Amino acid sequence: MKIILASKSPRRKEILNMLNIDFKIIKSEFNEKTIGDIEPIDYCMNSAIGKASHVSNKYPQSYIIGADTIVYHNKKILGKPNNKSQANDYLQLLNNTYHEVYTGVSVLNKDKSINRKFYEKTIVTFNNINQKDINFYIEKYKPYDKSGAYGIQEWSSIFIKKINGCFYNVVGFPLPKFYTLFAEELNINKWNNE
Repeated sequence: MKIILASKSPRRKEILNMLNIDFKIIKSEFNEKTIGDIEPIDYCMNSAIGKASHVSNKYPQSYIIGADTIVYHNKKILGKPNNKSQANDYLQLLNNTYHEVYTGVSVLNKDKSINRKFYEKTIVTFNNINQKDINFYIEKYKPYDKSGAYGIQEWSSIFIKKINGCFYNVVGFPLPKFYTLFAEELNINKWNNE
């Protein structure tokens, strides 16, 4: 295996597929709850590094990509909601205001002593949304696997007034920055031209 995405996120898989590269998916067993209450950049970076490290221990010859995306609002990390009530609470907090989305990315290859990491930040501003739309979205789309309880790429895109930064970062993986930093190292262009 040349490249492994240490994530079960279908959105990260879809985004990475846009590069037309071969990669495998191996879910990391890293427990994000062990990180604790720290600053958002540190949180997403520690999570990304933890995910990549866990898989890298088993596949030291491969390039391992770990990533974690969080929503940060009013000095609080809004993770994945546990239930309908918490999803509603999160969306009400984000309603008619702005928040920050951070994604940490870690790329490891133990055999080649590669340990690279970066983060991306995007500011998202919500429209003033009504309770009926929030209820419909939660009931129909069940956003329990999404930080902040929304996915910018689906129906809840109507909640978004504007973004400042990378769209793909909000979806879950900052592809342009990843490509800029790693295209040469991972021979992405070579693979595309074969």
